[in-house]
Amino acid sequence: MPTVLRPRQTERVTRRQQLVTAAARLFAERGFHGVTIEELGASVGISGPGLYKHFTSKDAVLAEMLVGISQHLLDQGQLRVAEASTPDDALQQLLTFHTDFALTSPDLIRVQDRDLANLSQGEARRVRQLQRAYVELWVAVLIQVDHSLSPEEARIRTHAVFGLLNSTPHSAAARDSDAVRPVLQKMAYAAIKA
Repeated sequence: MPTVLRPRQTERVTRRQQLVTAAARLFAERGFHGVTIEELGASVGISGPGLYKHFTSKDAVLAEMLVGISQHLLDQGQLRVAEASTPDDALQQLLTFHTDFALTSPDLIRVQDRDLANLSQGEARRVRQLQRAYVELWVAVLIQVDHSLSPEEARIRTHAVFGLLNSTPHSAAARDSDAVRPVLQKMAYAAIKA
């Protein structure tokens, strides 16, 4: 039986998500250390100390953001692979999913690039575990697509494609995602199969 949230619980969940979303934008613009608790609270219409109703600290916001997005990537990647009809279809699904992620979540990519080092050792380890599992998902699919690939070569190709797709937040062209999406997908597919 699904859990039914009371209105106040729903409000807390919504506010929590608003804080994570606002933090992603602010941290992407100014870095983790460049944003105060007061600014983070004000960005969602609460006082700085009001943040503590939802998170124990600014560090906890960053941890939820980065662990959450890493878990999301893995979960959605696994779902797409499970739903695919062939290994090549699984690869296409992964490329489409990651391209969409890169184009719709530039703030998260910037924060990941710049502020992962600000996580506690345990949280950083968790993010890295999830990231490795996501990479290994791609590696397994690539090896199914091309049996001649070694796991090492498949990892190199995967990281190269992530570099290509995850560079979009730094590109002015990425702002027109409808025009950029098909180009990126073709380039990523060509690169990973090269």
